[in-house]
Amino acid sequence: MLRIYKRIRQTLTHSLLAVAATSPMVLAQGLGNSPYSALGIGELYSQGNVTNMGMGDVGISNTSSFYLNLQNPALLARRTRFTVFEVGLVGQSKTISQNISNTLKSQSNFAGNLGYLALSFPANSRWNISLSLRPYTYVNYNIQKFQAVPGTPYTAQYNYTGRGGLNKVTFANGVRVTKNIYAGVEASFLFGNITNSSDARAIVSSTDILVTHLNRTNYSDVVWKLGAAWRPKLNDTWTLNFGATYDPKMHISATQTNIYQQTSLSGQAIAAPDTLQLNSNAQSTLPQQMHFGASIEKGNTLLVGIDVGFQKWSQYRTAENKPGGLADGMTVAGGVEYTPKPTSTRYRDLITFRAGFQYNKLPYMVSGAQLTDINGSLGMSLPLGAYFVNHVTLSLVGGQRGVLSGTQIKEQYVRIGLGFSLNDWWFRKQVVD
Repeated sequence: MLRIYKRIRQTLTHSLLAVAATSPMVLAQGLGNSPYSALGIGELYSQGNVTNMGMGDVGISNTSSFYLNLQNPALLARRTRFTVFEVGLVGQSKTISQNISNTLKSQSNFAGNLGYLALSFPANSRWNISLSLRPYTYVNYNIQKFQAVPGTPYTAQYNYTGRGGLNKVTFANGVRVTKNIYAGVEASFLFGNITNSSDARAIVSSTDILVTHLNRTNYSDVVWKLGAAWRPKLNDTWTLNFGATYDPKMHISATQTNIYQQTSLSGQAIAAPDTLQLNSNAQSTLPQQMHFGASIEKGNTLLVGIDVGFQKWSQYRTAENKPGGLADGMTVAGGVEYTPKPTSTRYRDLITFRAGFQYNKLPYMVSGAQLTDINGSLGMSLPLGAYFVNHVTLSLVGGQRGVLSGTQIKEQYVRIGLGFSLNDWWFRKQVVD
């Protein structure tokens, strides 16, 4: 047991140093500037790990003895007597483009974040438990708009900025009900805050007055997820996998602060702030979500799977209990995983390769059109350590969402994930000859 403690400490230390070196402001930036993160509770992170990321985020019906499944709690029960600790790091390079007054404007940025920390261990031969910490959403946008003031020769300038996001601490349980049927439940504590601010001025002179509105919402509450899986064997070689998860519609507690203030362009206060709300109790509504998966696998050599998800984002309500202007979303993903010879003693035969695709119907509406996100992914895992039960995983995703039509913003991105999976036995009785 002492050995895995040492490995956890070393891996965590090295991982956090890597994150800090690649992005000094990582926790504040999320995955870079995203204008659409101004909507709802922000941009959602993928709920899969780096392993799933390399195969289109497919993971509702499939899992492995060497990696954690963070998408379907029922599949925790498929794990062996090994305890596993995982760290995931995610970085993204993005180019944002939009046609403004028949002129193409573009902006590029890069940011990274700690994707997750997760630990899973067996409670008994049928029951596995996991604990994890991960970011759930992020908000990061900075939008500037100029508009003529009707009936005057002046132009008004509007600035909109947002920062923050929600984090997620999860306690999950997976139980093997019968030989091939699994059930699971996940309880997560969501916490974090989102700050949105806007200011306006009529551009007349350098002594103009800014009118600023600041809204800060703090969230903290428990949300649930249910999972189930069935693994009927076709023969001695092939196995079918079916899985499903359900996130019920949930009301989460929040507190709000709303402040208006007049300042000079240099930021000096002209009048005392007008506080409309100060830590007022509020409640937001998160939507119902359902995901289904099916896959077929040949031992530990080949796996092919497909996932479908539905998100009822039209049910979302802000902390003021107002509609968030979002539409229902949908996800379709497919992926493949291949290990040449998992029982071989040659290293190259033990390397696992992955590929996948994903089509997302996003909840964002622009000029009556719903945005889509299409991406493809590649990944590989390199075995390490004694008996090659530990792995370093690298995944790469490239995609685009939105198109250069009307006021839509086109985002082209490349996302990279680096994951570490450490396996060891806990509570193993030592034998002395």
